Amino acid sequence: MPKAQETVLEIDLNALKHNFEHLKSRLNNNTKFMAVVKAFAYGSDACEIANYLQTLAVDYFAVAFVHEGVQLRKAGITKPILVLHPQAANFKILIDNCLEPNLYNAKILSEFIAIASAEKLHEYPVHIKFNTGLNRLGFSENDVDFIAEKLKETNAIIVKSIFSHLAASEDLNEKEFTINQIEKFKSIAKKVTQSLDYKPLLHICNTSGTLNYPEAHFDMVRSGIGLYGFGNSEKENKNFKPIGSLKTIISQIHTINKGESIGYNRAYKTDKLLKSATLPIGHADGIGRQYGKGKGYVIINNQKAYILGNVCMDMIMVDITNIICKEGDEVIVFGPNSTAENLAKTAHTISYELITAISQRVKRTFVGN
Repeated sequence: MPKAQETVLEIDLNALKHNFEHLKSRLNNNTKFMAVVKAFAYGSDACEIANYLQTLAVDYFAVAFVHEGVQLRKAGITKPILVLHPQAANFKILIDNCLEPNLYNAKILSEFIAIASAEKLHEYPVHIKFNTGLNRLGFSENDVDFIAEKLKETNAIIVKSIFSHLAASEDLNEKEFTINQIEKFKSIAKKVTQSLDYKPLLHICNTSGTLNYPEAHFDMVRSGIGLYGFGNSEKENKNFKPIGSLKTIISQIHTINKGESIGYNRAYKTDKLLKSATLPIGHADGIGRQYGKGKGYVIINNQKAYILGNVCMDMIMVDITNIICKEGDEVIVFGPNSTAENLAKTAHTISYELITAISQRVKRTFVGN
């Protein structure tokens, strides 16, 4: 791997391929695979990631919002794209870009049918989401008859899939709750399908569901965090390779005398002579203030260098008193060995939050295929 000469997020496409193939190996041959590339593909680069996954024969993509799907279409993605949280204001743009909406309540279903009818569409693909326990988005089981009636009244749309979302599939202490969700979904899907003269795809499993509940793979699974290298458990993490390495360099080294302070608000005051290194990365790049004051760390020449004082907008200062290094040396913020998950734990958060927070001003580079 080339040494960093500036702050850069290095994305390993070989690791992405490995993760995809591992997840696929857990499925039956006829189970489809939906790659979740919302939030810039979990903080990496949605267009590059999706284009590469398209070459690996992913069946579907999923994004959170319409504009994310539009970007993928502009980048050459031709596979179906599910928009997980569309808003009615963007329905015309969604249709113009052949995106497929998740319709999750009576209002959004009725409004989409209205615009699809006005556009004289025939059997436009939509997805119907049911709430089985996450209590976030989705129809309830009591809405099945209403949905059936709305669908009978129009041929403008066709239900491509029925789906739900597991609330705690990574937590085996919540196995009973998850199994109840799966059984509830089966019941709902059966009722909806009986009201149709065709069979939509069924899907409920996210990454952890895919790994922990093979009986619930149904027709398709959805994977986000697993593609990017995290299995949500120490056991499963061994089977994945984090695709992102956030690197930076040492801009300047200071010798700080006893009694001096470092950074804004004098948040760190020395009680002995120490050496600090200033790095060109800060909370505007995704390293939040919660990592400051000795909680978070970076890796310099295979040693941990803890963050001193408050994280600045564009810089952090780290303790290199016992590390042999020089200005211009490479610094690893996170990567395959010192992972984003480990760094996130120092701030009592999760890898998802850290990796999706990496600012778009951080340069992206690609290695591998």
